[in-house]
Amino acid sequence: MTGLGLGRSSAEEAPISGATDARLSQGYWLTRFLFLRLLGLVYFVAFLCLTQQFRPLIGRSGLLPAQAFLDRIALAYGHGLSTALRLPTLFWLNSSDAALGAGCWLGLLLSLGVVLGLANVPVLATLWLLYMSFVHVGQVFYGYGWETLLLETGFLAIFLAPPWRPGPFPERSPPPRVVIWLLRWLAFRLMFGAGLIKLRGDSCWRDLSCLVYHYETQPLPNPLSFYLHQLPRWFHQGEVLFNHVVEVIVPWMVFGPRRLRTLAGVLLVLFQGLLILSGNLSFLNWLTLAVCLACFDDGGLARILPHSLTAHVVGLPTEETGARRAVVYTLAAVVAVLSVNPVANMLSRGQLMNASFDPFDLVNTYGAFGGVLRERHEIVLQGTDDERPDDRARWLDYEFKCKPGDVERRPCVVSPYHYRLDWQIWFAAMSDASEQPWLIRLVAKLLEGDAGTLDLLAEGPFRERPPRYIRARLYRYEFTRVGEPGRAWWRRTLIGEYLPPLSREDPRLREFLALLPGPEP
Repeated sequence: MTGLGLGRSSAEEAPISGATDARLSQGYWLTRFLFLRLLGLVYFVAFLCLTQQFRPLIGRSGLLPAQAFLDRIALAYGHGLSTALRLPTLFWLNSSDAALGAGCWLGLLLSLGVVLGLANVPVLATLWLLYMSFVHVGQVFYGYGWETLLLETGFLAIFLAPPWRPGPFPERSPPPRVVIWLLRWLAFRLMFGAGLIKLRGDSCWRDLSCLVYHYETQPLPNPLSFYLHQLPRWFHQGEVLFNHVVEVIVPWMVFGPRRLRTLAGVLLVLFQGLLILSGNLSFLNWLTLAVCLACFDDGGLARILPHSLTAHVVGLPTEETGARRAVVYTLAAVVAVLSVNPVANMLSRGQLMNASFDPFDLVNTYGAFGGVLRERHEIVLQGTDDERPDDRARWLDYEFKCKPGDVERRPCVVSPYHYRLDWQIWFAAMSDASEQPWLIRLVAKLLEGDAGTLDLLAEGPFRERPPRYIRARLYRYEFTRVGEPGRAWWRRTLIGEYLPPLSREDPRLREFLALLPGPEP
């Protein structure tokens, strides 16, 4: 522990008295200690996903190349500072695979340092800038609320961290209370926005029936989702009521007195834990846990953390220096101004679910599952080596790493990691194939036997050589019931054709690819 700046002190040997507890309640050293480590873990997972998936998704020959995207932006708005500020990303300088890869690995190493306690302003500023650069060229694969939430949280963390000395308890750098309050403001917008989008959105949130369907139809169910789906309707109605309490009422408590604020923190943490257990929602809930830690002060956390840790903060100052106070009050003023549009959005009947109102994603609006599907539709890609691609051919399914496919395969447990292709194809099933250019390019790359693209999928057929034809079919997937004979988790029913059989030489495929920006496979 001494390597992380946790040297022993004489205070470790004495229990925390009532007077000491009162002093601890004025500080946020332990809050920052836990927050930065959990944020570091989220950053680590986010950059780990990038190292494994960036090349086939947004690399030079990926499904949606970053370079082609930047070329389109430059063509529309020109080259120059104004365009760079419209879409801020380091990859304006160089968007080669080597540059993208270097950004991934640098982010991975720095985030590991934050997990180990080596956090300061330069490290966190670099992480924020790197991840923002990837989000802004990631296109649909990075178009979700947890990406902007990580950017907003990561930006606030820059001002919470010690300026220079990396370590958990640098005596001259107490956690600024203003930033703690800004994190509470973020927690409020995050939860209350999610609650409003539900009440204004799907009628099933108002008649309390949404969770009758949600566990089966969410993007990537896990094994517990299967069992939760089996529970009676009255139980699901109670879950929805609890959801409304936590998302609509509890957020107001984060601004209340200490006991009320602590109760809010407990309920919010419990709620996020339940969401983590019931599905694979990327790192959204893990990151929300980090934000909600701002509800707790050192006095509250000292009651549950080991004394060997809490003793280090006894007697540490709680007031920041004048210079730093000026910086964080300036930050608060900036956040207040940038909050106008998100607040107006929350109050609007046409509330947007996840949206940014400034190019740097500093203050955003959030929400999730404003609509819940009643049926689960899945796109299943199939290939064949037969000469005639009709129903008498032997068609073999491509399996994805996490999304439902083989009805006997157990649902995956992957959160906080995230398979972006699996998530995106869940959305593709809600629209026509012509609206999903990345999916057409995916088929083309599979017909070419592209190794990087195959790495995005689970082990399966056509690894040695590609098929002659690939088609896509749309199925309805339903959970089986506990106690049914057989080993299947799902049953599936064919709905119809999503994409007709296509070969590498098919003129329809070539014509469509010719219209897409970036290199053809």
